[in-house]
Amino acid sequence: MTQDTTHPTDLFENPMGLDGFEFVEFASPKPGILEPIFELLGFTKIAVHRSKDVVLYRQGDINFIINNEPKSHAAYFAEEHGPCACGLAFRVRDSHKAYARALELGAQPIEIPTGPMELHLPAIKGIGGAPLYLIDRYKEGQSIYDIDFEYLEGVDRNPVGCGFKVIDHMTHNVYRGRMDYWARFYETLFNFKEIRYFDIKGEYTGLKSRALTAPDGRIRIPLNEEASEGTGQIEEFLMAYNGEGIQHIAFASDDLLASWDMLKERGLAFMTPPPDTYYEMLEERLPGHGEPADELKKRGILLDGTTEGGDLRLLLQIFSETLIGPVFFEFIQRKKDDGFGEGNFKALFESMERDQIRRGVVKAE
Repeated sequence: MTQDTTHPTDLFENPMGLDGFEFVEFASPKPGILEPIFELLGFTKIAVHRSKDVVLYRQGDINFIINNEPKSHAAYFAEEHGPCACGLAFRVRDSHKAYARALELGAQPIEIPTGPMELHLPAIKGIGGAPLYLIDRYKEGQSIYDIDFEYLEGVDRNPVGCGFKVIDHMTHNVYRGRMDYWARFYETLFNFKEIRYFDIKGEYTGLKSRALTAPDGRIRIPLNEEASEGTGQIEEFLMAYNGEGIQHIAFASDDLLASWDMLKERGLAFMTPPPDTYYEMLEERLPGHGEPADELKKRGILLDGTTEGGDLRLLLQIFSETLIGPVFFEFIQRKKDDGFGEGNFKALFESMERDQIRRGVVKAE
């Protein structure tokens, strides 16, 4: 089945009509664990499902769904993995065509039971067995939330929160030898393309990563795989999570310093900042970058990109500590740079490795 759903803004052929992330679905074996974390991140509870124990949190154009429905796919998923991201949704221009095409290309369907007067959301089996929903109702006033949810009275339906607008990317951790399988999954079904490949080695451990982007340019999914024989960072995640899954979700801001200040005020704990030498070397690494190094250092924000020929292409980023089991969050600001902080990867990897050594997960020789 072929269909021309390529849009003028697409980067390349878009056979599934992808148009960004729609939502991430979360679940927990115990209630009350996810809600305070989302509030800490700047999200507001704005709606409740009409017939199920499901709630909607929002910040900017980022939708987080908490599914507390008993005996649901989400409940069983959380029983196996603990508090987790148990599903994700892509926006598509025609969900029926996209779903039919996915099945024709070998995707495995997942049937999610629907309640009375509830929309049927087509889904296929995604990372770790989590549903990957295909959603074509996302226009204002006609979205799945307008139909299946009841908005809370007096609550802003488009809260600004800490200034995060969209999901920038969503990283998957996979078992050793499975990175190519998941790359083929996204390439075959959705025509993702690989835009970066990393092979990062610390002193004792390593990881391999393939960063994929969708034809619409709005869905980016890096895939991580353990590169060492021992218990490296990816292996530790897989053991803690009890399987493959979403390792972290990155939010995009237009003013990361202001967003950081708001997160800090709420009490969010960030990953250990890099040593002072990192900031002392910034000008050497990125001459003429023009960013306030002292302000970045004060907050532990990392800077990457290029300044060659006076063409500034910069990326600001920082990470939270793990918040939902082994899952953490990234906060990012892009200034014409479409990378993933490659220049920071090795320094970050080594700092996480040092933390593993300190906790006794990795044995220093």
